[in-house]
Order: sequence, then structure tokens, then C-alpha cells
Amino acid sequence: MTQTPESRAIPVAPILIAMAAGALIGWICGPDARIGSMEVVRIFDFAGTLFINLLKMLIVPLVMASIITGVASLGSGRDLGRLGLKTLTFYVVTTLIAVLIALAISNFIKPGIVAGEPAGKMLALEADTASVTASVTERASASVFDTLLGFVPSNILEAATSGKLLGVVFFCLLFGFFLARIELPYRQSLLDLWQGIFRVMMRMTEFVMRLAPIGVFALTARVVAKAGFDAAGPMLVFGACVIAGLALYAFIALPLLIRLVGRVNPWPLFPAMSPALLTAFSTASSAATLPLSLECVEKRAGVSERITSFVLPLGTSINHAGSALYECAAAMFIAQAYGLHLSFGVQFTVVTLALITSMGIASIPAASLVGIAIILTAVGLPAEAIGVLFVLDRLLDMARTAVNVFADATCAVIVARLEGEEDVLRPQR
Repeated sequence: MTQTPESRAIPVAPILIAMAAGALIGWICGPDARIGSMEVVRIFDFAGTLFINLLKMLIVPLVMASIITGVASLGSGRDLGRLGLKTLTFYVVTTLIAVLIALAISNFIKPGIVAGEPAGKMLALEADTASVTASVTERASASVFDTLLGFVPSNILEAATSGKLLGVVFFCLLFGFFLARIELPYRQSLLDLWQGIFRVMMRMTEFVMRLAPIGVFALTARVVAKAGFDAAGPMLVFGACVIAGLALYAFIALPLLIRLVGRVNPWPLFPAMSPALLTAFSTASSAATLPLSLECVEKRAGVSERITSFVLPLGTSINHAGSALYECAAAMFIAQAYGLHLSFGVQFTVVTLALITSMGIASIPAASLVGIAIILTAVGLPAEAIGVLFVLDRLLDMARTAVNVFADATCAVIVARLEGEEDVLRPQR
């Protein structure tokens, strides 16, 4: 099985400082400040757009390498047996639960609507509403069957270059599946190639995220300069919706699964995992937390090494339920901010893509923004709108990473119980 490359923790302090500095500078400059003949806001626009373009540049190769290596490595040997089936079923079902929670909260609270009006102007979203509406309407006119048909591209290169990433994802799933079934040495050669590409893309993503303080500064300054602090209201409501969704998932949905499926008291898992959860929260990287997660689940939760060594590395690679929840909530928030009502077909696309892309993103800080860009492009929304999310992204990233790690531990507990282990979450003698 593919092991996630070592991830270097990206410190949170510079990002928080950049956020505060950007808000202050943007407020001081306002929309009309100039340096010579150049508007200061244009400088913020340039720096912020450059950072977003760097992020978008990573999407196709990162998703392709991640999905192909993950599926190919899982597709051989004992990993396709009973243990693998139980683990994968848990990850798919719980990620779907997380996405549906986000969808329900977003439709009920409507964080992108303020006093009955779309919050686009407050967030300094500049794309023409009419053109955005036309783009989304065109996608919405497609039936569910048309959406499913979009999974199978007639030209994979055209699908990749035109942003039709549903087709790219499907192609990668098939490629990885059949890569695991060709003979040696070709299988290993191709797998080594894609694993090498994946590691390069991980390093490139980490490099781009090292520039996050600059991007956060520019994007925050741009929003505040154009809209003042009015943007704080809808952003805080959006953040509260995400935190509420993560709380429902972590404190209600997952404990219920432990109780009903694992048939054991779920609450001892929280103190057992506390060292790993604190590390995940501070680093915003489930990959960096993996060694500590393995120790906590095995020694503090009582799960066997056989289960732990399989479930947790796999979960670190593909189980990002908290990220899927965030991606869905973010797409709905941006759509509402443009004043759009997404049809059932479009919301079905959002749910499907959040489910799939969350399994293909890297286990490093801010990787969910790649998934959000994919979703926005697929439903016809401007990918540039993710710029407004940077204001709170790091704080929300810390929370959703901790939830991802707890979900991995929950899976290990449930699989261990289904495998007949009796000492799971029992007081150690």
C-alpha cells in the first residue's frame, strides 16, 4: 500500500499574522489608494490571483497521481480481502454522511445570504452575476443521467484541459484498478512512476502552501479594501456552519456508529486519541499526525497492530470526511453569495465530487482548496471565488484535520470489533 510521504508541518502563526496584517492594511488603504499611478488594490489582486493560479496549477496532476497510486496499491494482495472491504465501506459511508450534513446545514442556515440578499458584494466577488448564473444554469439543465454520463470522457486530455474533472477522476479510478492487474515488471514500473509523480506533487503543494501567508495577506487586504469589514459577517456565519457540521459528525454521527456497529462505549475514544487530535489540530496535517495516531489507537484504544497498521495509513490517504464536509459547505456558500439556487442535479454533482475529491486530496494543510476548485469548476462557478475562503481557511483546516484523524480512529475501532477483538476501548489492566 502506498505510504503517504512525510509532511512538514506548516506553522499557523505566520498565516494568522498575515490575515490580521492584510485586514489592517486593506482597511487603511481602502479602494482608492494609489502608489504613483497604480491602484494598491490591483497589487493585492495580482498577488492573490497569482497564488490561486499556483494552487489551480496543481489540481490535475495531484488528483491523478493520488487516485491512481491509491487504487493501484490497494488493488492487490490481501488488501482486497475482508478487512479492506470493511474499511473502504466505512470510509465511503461516513464521508457521504459528512457531506449530507454540510448540505443540510448550508440549505437551512444559508450563510451566503445576508438580510435576504446575496453576500457577493460584501465579499467583493467581482465575477458578473449574470454570466455566473448562465454558467450554472447551463450545468443545471443537465439531468442526473447527463451528470453521470459526464463521468466517462470521450477524450481524457480534453477533459483535463477543460476542467471536466469528473471524467478525469473516473479515468484514474479505472487506470489504477487495471494497473494492479497487469503482469510484472510493467505493474511495478508504472506504479513506481506514479508514486514518484505523487511525491513530487506533494512537495510542490507544500511549496505553494509555504507561500500561503503572502496569498492570505493579499486576498484579505483585497477583500477588506473593497468591502471594508462587512465581509466578516457572512464569513463568520460560514465558519460557524462548518464548525457545527464537524461537531455533529464527530460528536454524534461517529459515536453512534461505534455504539451501533461496534457495540462498545464510544466516549473513551476521545481521551485515548487526545494526543493525536491535538497534534492534528496544531499541524493541520493528518499525514504528519500518522505516527502518533498509530500509537494512540494501538496502545491507548486497544486495537491490534494488524488492524491499526492497515486502517490508519489507508485512512490518511483516502479518508478526509471533514474535508469533504468543508468542500460541500464552501461550494454552497459561494453559490449563495452569487444569489444562485442550485438545483437537485447540481447539488447531486456537489455531493458526488465532494465525496470523490476528498479521497484524492493530499493529507497536508489547505489541500481541500484543490477539491473546492474542482467542484466550483464542475458546477459552473468561478474558481477564483475560493480567494474569500482563505480568510478563515487555516482555522477551519485545523478543525477538520482533527475530525479526519478521529474518523480514522473510529474506523479502526469498528473494524477491530467486527473482526472479533474484545479489548477495544476497554480499561487496560
